[in-house]
Amino acid sequence: MAQFKQIVDVWYPIIQAPMVGVSTPALAAAVSNAGALGSIGLGASNAGQARALIQQTREMTDRPFNVNLFCHQPAVADPAREVQWLDYLGHYFTELGVLAPQQLESPYPSFSEQPEMLAMLLEEKPAVVSLHFGLPSGDWIEQMKAAGIRLIATATNVDEAVAIERAGLHAIIAQGREAGGHSGIFDPASDDPELGTGPLVQLILERCKLPVIAAGGIMDGRGIRAAQDLGACGVQMGTAFILCPESAADDRYRRLLIRREGLETRITHVISGRPARGIVDRWWRDVDSPDQPPCPAYPIAYSAGKALKRAGADSGQFGFDAYWAGQGAALAREMPAGELVRQLVEELYSPD
Repeated sequence: MAQFKQIVDVWYPIIQAPMVGVSTPALAAAVSNAGALGSIGLGASNAGQARALIQQTREMTDRPFNVNLFCHQPAVADPAREVQWLDYLGHYFTELGVLAPQQLESPYPSFSEQPEMLAMLLEEKPAVVSLHFGLPSGDWIEQMKAAGIRLIATATNVDEAVAIERAGLHAIIAQGREAGGHSGIFDPASDDPELGTGPLVQLILERCKLPVIAAGGIMDGRGIRAAQDLGACGVQMGTAFILCPESAADDRYRRLLIRREGLETRITHVISGRPARGIVDRWWRDVDSPDQPPCPAYPIAYSAGKALKRAGADSGQFGFDAYWAGQGAALAREMPAGELVRQLVEELYSPD
């Protein structure tokens, strides 16, 4: 716990993951008020929207919280590949009774392309900024550190962890392949992440001196204790918080997690152009195929993924839901976020 307090002064070594589309200011505030570190995801927001989310969270808590940004490599358009991808998805749109998009646009830029986002962070000074998919420039890192912001970033392998340490950040999130949502892998051309949370934590600790936060497949206090036994100073948990009433998960998402029977998660890259783990539906069964053409770059491919999901929902068909969840999804519990934090802490420190 002492190492975790070196990162941020909270009571308990638990971070609620910053799940874009699921996390909310209300969820982050409830977690922070309960003594852990709440988070909001800003990766799909512009600077104005991000500022509003930070201010909304501050209206509900005076405790530290984390904001997360995407540092993906800026997408390079490839019109020929994008047309081929839309042709490949075309019959699914036809089946749903809508036209496929005529072209694909990047739905949001990388943090590294948004100096206005950096300026906003330097003004708002959130307690913690976490980074996913890579790192911004060294100059930006130094400016945030000089503003008193604590910086953490996701690593899916040892090389990424070493890069985070060399960049001068304060801690490393070791994200195993069990984790739900997008892998934080730096290079999208690499193979899907292979390391599980346990081995990844140990391998990073062998090479790096920074505190390590375990992420992936951790759903209860026993999982937190196991991660700490491996040397992690704390954990990041996302799927565990989806069923909290403060999250933005829709009713179908919640029903799938509550039902539990037959719940399966796997990794695919066809929804967004980057590997991500979610509840298996037609994206995994039909679209992700050995015969598929090359997927457009992230996040350009995500435009098609979001359009197909929206078309399915509008027609009352839910085969393309793309609900992100980790391997422990069937262990998710339905309770208010503050109550869940208290339950996790009780389990963590229980002698049984």
